[in-house]
Amino acid sequence: MSERGLLIIVSAPSGTGKTTICRKVLKACPRLEFSVSYTTRKPRPGEVDGRDYHFISEEEFKARIEKGEFVEWVVNYDNYYGTSGVDLEEKLKRGRDVMLDIEFRGAQAIKERYQDGVFVYILPPDLTELKNRLGKRGFESPMVIEKRFNQALEEIASIFWYDYVVFNDKLEEAVETLKAIYVAEKSRRSRLEHRIKEFLAREKERKLF
Repeated sequence: MSERGLLIIVSAPSGTGKTTICRKVLKACPRLEFSVSYTTRKPRPGEVDGRDYHFISEEEFKARIEKGEFVEWVVNYDNYYGTSGVDLEEKLKRGRDVMLDIEFRGAQAIKERYQDGVFVYILPPDLTELKNRLGKRGFESPMVIEKRFNQALEEIASIFWYDYVVFNDKLEEAVETLKAIYVAEKSRRSRLEHRIKEFLAREKERKLF
């Protein structure tokens, strides 16, 4: 019997560098898989269907809601975003570790169902830097940027239920911190109880314990 996989949920305000950090950690940790969310928004430059998101129509998204397929879903800036509960459970039951890159409200919904998940929030060095990063993205209007910034302020004031906070002052340091959180959580005693019991039983049979 394999141990159930670990679920790590990463959230951050838009423009914080969350996606870049997550991709680097995933590349460095082969046992960690990315849970690809579903969305009704159009792909941004460089995004690939099935890698960054599953891009589907609003009609299909609503049909999946009716079927109860999503473990969490939200409407954000007139677009729908959601996580497939079936896909997530299948990976965790196989013992695969899964990373979710989702926004604040989606993370709250996941927390209600997955109390043993590891919740991480990424912060920018300061709010001035966050606003500058939002403005440099180049694909959103000043009105949307201002809306995202104001939403970020509301989120940041309410992040105290997250397990960890990572400041993205320097990208590589933030990546190493998130990797360290993942490695430490994999070694948490409560997650290894089945393996510990097997170890003790085996060594008792060998009369070495």
